[in-house]
Amino acid sequence: MITRTALRAACKAAKPKQTVPASARSLHASSSQSSDALFVHRDTPYNNPKIPFEFTPENMKKAEEIIARYPPQYKKAAAIPLLDLGQRQNKGWTSISVMNYIANLLEVPSMRIYEVATFYTMFNREPIGENLLQVCTTTPCALRGGYDILKACEDHLKIKPGQSTEDGKFTLLEVECLGACSSAPMFQMNDDFYEDLTPETTRKILDAFAAGQKPKAGPQSGRHTIENSAGLTALTSP
Repeated sequence: MITRTALRAACKAAKPKQTVPASARSLHASSSQSSDALFVHRDTPYNNPKIPFEFTPENMKKAEEIIARYPPQYKKAAAIPLLDLGQRQNKGWTSISVMNYIANLLEVPSMRIYEVATFYTMFNREPIGENLLQVCTTTPCALRGGYDILKACEDHLKIKPGQSTEDGKFTLLEVECLGACSSAPMFQMNDDFYEDLTPETTRKILDAFAAGQKPKAGPQSGRHTIENSAGLTALTSP
């Protein structure tokens, strides 16, 4: 009598192997990052606990105001806004020294802060450029030309996702949905959304930031918000 294990083995051996064509396109275009880069810290000359960090007097005042929003026994809930404050002071990235400082400030084990900083993608674990450019290529943006916008950024800045320009002005990332689907395609530059993009308007925005300017955020098509691009189709009469 044939056992189930033997039957499975026989079926597996008889099944022809499937090969992936060399020309098959990867589902994700961004450069891959190993889990080490995302979750494991290894000391480097620019990122180690010996490098001092502390809030400026101005930011310390902000930190105290943030902590005061929470009951004393729950002040650890201030971890995210304090990490954000520290990252902004630390030129846009969260070093091990920033994390240790926040842990001491909140009187919690450092691991509690490491857990938060490695979970949320808003915390950059490596140094970034002066301007952080995040291009959305999730379905709505992809259908509206998101990959054309990404290519325009790559060609104009001469970098790929995950890289920074030689002058240190830009870091480019390909990201998932940023929540502006009705005005796709779009990207986020630092804290602002730039929407209804074309390759031409993309290049203009990049040139403006490269020159130290800050172009007006929002839709670049003339829309004031995200109303129907064809104009009103309802409620047109008094």
